[in-house]
Amino acid sequence: MSSEQTHDASHYDEERQARPMPSTPPSKTTGVWILVVLLVLAVVLAAIGILHRVRTQRTLAADTNAMAIPNVLVIHPKPGAPMQELVLPGNIQAFTDAPIYARTNGYLRKWYFDIGARVKKGDLIAVIETPELDQQVEQAKADLATAQANLQLAQATANRYTNLLASDSVSRQNTENFVADAEAKRSIVASAQASLGQLEQLQSFEKIIAPFDGVITARNTDVGQLINSGSASTSTGTTLGNSAAGSFSGNTRELFHVAAINKLRVYINVPQIYSRSARPGTAATLTLPEFPGRTFPGRVVRNANSIELSSRTLLAEVDVDNPTGDLLPGAYAEVHLKVDAGFPTLILPVSSLIFRAQGLQAAVLENGNTAHLVSITLGRDYGSQVEVITGLQPGQTVIDSPPDSLTNGEQVRVVQEQPQGTTAGGI
Repeated sequence: MSSEQTHDASHYDEERQARPMPSTPPSKTTGVWILVVLLVLAVVLAAIGILHRVRTQRTLAADTNAMAIPNVLVIHPKPGAPMQELVLPGNIQAFTDAPIYARTNGYLRKWYFDIGARVKKGDLIAVIETPELDQQVEQAKADLATAQANLQLAQATANRYTNLLASDSVSRQNTENFVADAEAKRSIVASAQASLGQLEQLQSFEKIIAPFDGVITARNTDVGQLINSGSASTSTGTTLGNSAAGSFSGNTRELFHVAAINKLRVYINVPQIYSRSARPGTAATLTLPEFPGRTFPGRVVRNANSIELSSRTLLAEVDVDNPTGDLLPGAYAEVHLKVDAGFPTLILPVSSLIFRAQGLQAAVLENGNTAHLVSITLGRDYGSQVEVITGLQPGQTVIDSPPDSLTNGEQVRVVQEQPQGTTAGGI
């Protein structure tokens, strides 16, 4: 090719490159694909958001359910001792206790024993001065003497007429009249003797005598006080510590109080479940706070043979010898009785008890994570622990300190097993 032709061809190529290319319109297929890609992207983003929310909700629900399961402590009930010591509060009373009342009116002349004094049966405690009664006794003696004199005269006349009647010297009617008159006079004498005896009996009550061996525990009278027999009024004063203390009303009913303390009665209320252990002859011991470490032996001598409805307890009496007088009537004591349980019992801490309208319950752990509420019956209360008689079986696991909202069949999570104390043997 010649150089001229070559130059023309090269120039043609440059012109062609320098001219702008005509624009090609976009096709419809490309727009559709773009729309499809955007839709797919939106669906994917929506699906990702929905899945995230579902996963979040599931995680929240799982966490909520996990947090809703209460954490609990569990314990294993301990068996109760077969031979147990039943400790009950007791009220000590004097074996014989008597208030001393006046049986005659007058003024107190003198008293010989104050509170705390020991007296023997028949000892003179006080003397009442009764001038009016003394005059009535003298009058009754005079009336008796008059009646006896009249009887003597009537009897002599009756005897005389009876002897004369044998010889028909007097009439039968007159004789019978005098005999009847003598019988009437004899009745008058008997009546006068009875009246005198009554007054003398009242006069004997001037002397206040100790009815039994014991201790004077109260003196509610003093020298010169007006004494009214059988008064229903009570004293306006207080028990004296000495003859110069206090003041009294004239209507004092109880003058002295005497208590026999060589032997004492102690009354206890035994729960119904242990009533069979309070039979007569059962040994008992007493402890008192003022005698630490010391015990006083006694014995059950009788019981009421009837359960009191209000407390469901059996009243029993324990007699205790008190030769030294250390024990005082009216004191509080704890009475210890050795009893045979007669049935297996379990010991629980009081923190495991549930108090609801259904009654006393405990929560038993089943299948390792389920709470089952059971009704229980308690025996004795040991303070921090209680005795369970019915409702639980040996070997069961009990939830300690259960939540107030715990329901039957609710799932729980055991976090720790609580150690249980030693077997309880007494209150």
